[in-house]
Amino acid sequence: MFREIETKRVLIFGCGNVLLGDDGFGPAVIERLRQRRDLPIDAHAEDVGTSIRGILFDIALLDRRPEHIIVLDAADQPGRQPGEVYEISVDEIPERKIVDYSFHQFPTSNLLKEIQEQCGVRVTVVAAQTAAKLEEVGPGLSGPMRAAVELAAERVIGLVDS
Repeated sequence: MFREIETKRVLIFGCGNVLLGDDGFGPAVIERLRQRRDLPIDAHAEDVGTSIRGILFDIALLDRRPEHIIVLDAADQPGRQPGEVYEISVDEIPERKIVDYSFHQFPTSNLLKEIQEQCGVRVTVVAAQTAAKLEEVGPGLSGPMRAAVELAAERVIGLVDS
């Protein structure tokens, strides 16, 4: 994947743990994008699981960076409907999460902000509202999150083309 990081105009990262229900949203969108086969050649989609922090460090240190990074993840924000797909700007990521090092809880906001502000890379976070609290560990998205996968894939294609 390192070659793609240095050569692609747009990088799309699906974050989440597929063994934790709706948390597998990001990887599911990456899988859907690969099935569609309409991702432009200058974009690269990668399921990064829970390891985005190291990848962002690599990007921050590169001489040649992508123009745009799109991060896909499940989120739980009050007032949102289950399966609702929405964008979060890096400025909207809660400051209290800056010292937390798990992307699912938006910890890498400090890295994302640095990459956007100091490295000149556009950063977009596309999230989907989780449908329910995880009762037990296991794979599989809830119904609302399964529907959100296609909506998010469409939104990503639109972002790549913009």
